[in-house]
Amino acid sequence: MSKKNNIILIGFMGVGKGTTARAFAKKYGVYAIDTDDLIESLENREIKKIFKKEGESYFRNLEQKTANWIEKCVDNTLISCGGGFYKVNNLNNLGTIVLLDASFDWIYNRLKSAKNSKKKLAKRPLFSEPKKAKALYKERERIYKSVADVIIDMESGNLDKILKDIAKVAPMKMED
Repeated sequence: MSKKNNIILIGFMGVGKGTTARAFAKKYGVYAIDTDDLIESLENREIKKIFKKEGESYFRNLEQKTANWIEKCVDNTLISCGGGFYKVNNLNNLGTIVLLDASFDWIYNRLKSAKNSKKKLAKRPLFSEPKKAKALYKERERIYKSVADVIIDMESGNLDKILKDIAKVAPMKMED
């Protein structure tokens, strides 16, 4: 199967994939979906509860099911992915893979200084243990870069420029 006309946003938790996806969809009139939202709907419970009750391997299996559904059914869509979604075995078939890249410190500070920081941090329990979160970041950083078709630096914080950079590589039809 050839590569789909989707944009696949990957990157570490808290880098801004969801925020970027919503802004891109609004600006360019494309559909946007979030793999974590799809999984929560499928399971009718929050991801942190899935992890707590069933464990990581169960969750990774749900991500693979989601990836298989995207490959079969989704086109011309921007897809924001959970931090570990890059592990699915058909990632390359899903679309153009765009890494939203930033340093661990930048991501951590972004979450801590957000207006709704308590909520953002609660959604990401790993950040309650920054040393563990940083170790996971270091483990994933190189892998993210190796699977990405395009790398976009998030640290400028200029959302309009970030959206334009994504639009340059977008394989789908867009309004402007």
